[in-house]
Amino acid sequence: MTATDHMARARGFFERALALNPESVEALVGLAYVDGMNSTFQMDDRHARFAVAEKASTRALSLAPENALAHMLLGCTQICTNRVAQGIAECERALQLNRNLAEAHATIGAAKILIGRGAETEAHVHEALRLSPRDTGVYRWLHWIGFAKSMLGADAEAVAWLRRSIEANRNNPLAYFQLGAALVLIQKPDEARAAIQDGLTLDPTFTIRRIRRMSDHPTYRAGGERIRDGMRMAGVPEG
Repeated sequence: MTATDHMARARGFFERALALNPESVEALVGLAYVDGMNSTFQMDDRHARFAVAEKASTRALSLAPENALAHMLLGCTQICTNRVAQGIAECERALQLNRNLAEAHATIGAAKILIGRGAETEAHVHEALRLSPRDTGVYRWLHWIGFAKSMLGADAEAVAWLRRSIEANRNNPLAYFQLGAALVLIQKPDEARAAIQDGLTLDPTFTIRRIRRMSDHPTYRAGGERIRDGMRMAGVPEG
C-alpha cells in the first residue's frame, strides 16, 4: 500500500467523522492535514486539494480559534500557494499557542527557502529536531535542509543532509532526485546517476517538467534552475 493509498483511507475516516459531526474540529484538522499532504504526492489536482485543505483548516479555526495545529495547517497551505509571508505568520501564531509544535518550526524553515532566506532553514529545523527527534516528519525536515543547502550552492553539505533524509525514509523520490543533482554538481556522476535511478524506481513518471515552481523570489528561481540543471546532467528525463 502506497502513501497515497494510506492518505485516501485516512481521508475516508475523517469524512465519516464529519458526516456524524460536521463541527468536529479534530476531523476538520485531519482532513486539512490529509489534503495538504496529498498535494505533495499528486501533481494533477494539487490546487483543488490545497483549496479543500484551506477550507477545512479555516472552518476548524472558526470553531476553535486557538487550535495551534489548525493555524499551522492553514499556514502550510498558504506557503504552498505563494502566500509565504501569511503562511509564516500563521505558523508563528501556532507556536505562540504551542511552543512545542515541532512541525511548525520546521515548516517556517522550509518557507524561508521560498523567500531567499534558506540560510536560516537549518536553525529552524534543528529546533524541530530538538523538540521531536523521533518525529515521523524527520525525513522531510532533513530534506528541507538539504534543499536549502542546494539552493545556496553548498552542494557537499546538501549531499550529506539528503543522504540523512533518505536514511530516515527511503520512499521519498524527490530526495533522490535532489541528491542526484547535488552529486553531479560535486563531480560524482556515477553516484548521481545511481541516485536518479533509485528515484525513478519509486516514481517512474517524474520529469523536469513536473517540478512546480513555488515562489517567484529571484533567489529561489536562480537556485531552482541550478538544481534542475543538475538533475538534467544526472539523467532526470525532461518530460
